[in-house]
Amino acid sequence: MTRISTAHAFDSTLDRLVQRQSELSDAQHQLSSGKRVNRASDDPTAAARAERALASVSRADATKRAVDTSQTLMTQTEGALGDAGELLQQAREALVAAGNASYGDAERKGLAQQLSGIRAQLLSVANRGDGTNGYLFGGQGSNQPPFVDAPGGVQFQGVGGQAQAAGNEALPITLDGNATWLTAPTGNGVFETSAVTSTGSAWIDTGGVSNPSAITGSTYSVVFGVTAGSTTYSILKDGVATAQTNVAYASGKAITVDGMSFTISGAPAVGDTYQIAPSTPTLSVFDALDKAIADLSTPSLNSGQLAQHNSENLRNVDAAMSRLQSARSDVGATLERIDGVTDRLDAQKLQGQTERSNAEDLDMVQAISDFQNKQSGYDAALKSYSMVQRLSLFQYLNT
Repeated sequence: MTRISTAHAFDSTLDRLVQRQSELSDAQHQLSSGKRVNRASDDPTAAARAERALASVSRADATKRAVDTSQTLMTQTEGALGDAGELLQQAREALVAAGNASYGDAERKGLAQQLSGIRAQLLSVANRGDGTNGYLFGGQGSNQPPFVDAPGGVQFQGVGGQAQAAGNEALPITLDGNATWLTAPTGNGVFETSAVTSTGSAWIDTGGVSNPSAITGSTYSVVFGVTAGSTTYSILKDGVATAQTNVAYASGKAITVDGMSFTISGAPAVGDTYQIAPSTPTLSVFDALDKAIADLSTPSLNSGQLAQHNSENLRNVDAAMSRLQSARSDVGATLERIDGVTDRLDAQKLQGQTERSNAEDLDMVQAISDFQNKQSGYDAALKSYSMVQRLSLFQYLNT
């Protein structure tokens, strides 16, 4: 009976000693790792919470990488559009100078050469790379420069649309080069005035809308005639005569038809014809400069022709500038949206990190206190085991 009790006491004391040693080891491991949950078995519920939080952080990090890519490329694109705007401003200043009445053919040809240099720089900007074998204005992707200088003018050979960064935020990493560079509205955005036949010294201005509700979308022609020294004009609508027939002409006096108002100045000759047609989104930045270069390179023009060319070229460059500025504004709006998405992702990541910390991190103050208690318990267990060991019958008889 004594032998069984002694063995039981030894086993029981040793079991408690091993248990306290294990608890002390676990507490020491928690202190060294700084985490309360190191294995799923430590706290299955908390471990699951921490895993879900970690997945949320990982998703935020992955999305943030895509957002950062879009931000980098859109920043580059915004800079490219800014460069293009500055170049077009230089072109506009050259065209304003071309309107100087004292300039002759030689001066205008020099301005044409200046515009040729600006055009070449603009083509380089339009084909600017993104640093990753892509192009800022390549649309939905292109492994070659998206714009090619063909005999008929610059053409877009990329794929229209925008490429987007991976993820669910739908953020662009390119712009549609065709829409950005080749689709400015002609004329004043509603209608376009032009000289069809101009042998006199008259010219037509850009015009404006006097009554938007009266716009018909038809094509009009203003045809001049001169009888006995009296100049008159007749307006045709889609080739059909209107009520404005043989109207007395006065230079610089506004002409109004179906909600459109424009001015013809100078002395038109018999048969001179001016057209007013609906605006279309077909004006290319490069075509606008090509026309200006060709006009400035043409010698021996009369004052009306010079004024007509200068008016049209300034109008075209202004329209191209407006289109690029609109694209730049869109990019700016995208960058602002990216800032908002970045803030949201940062908040999502912080929330996930906080949730994970709450689920598995250790309260150091409480953990140190628990460790000290477990260490004291372990020391007490060692002393208890030592005392029990000395109480065996053989040791008692030997004393």
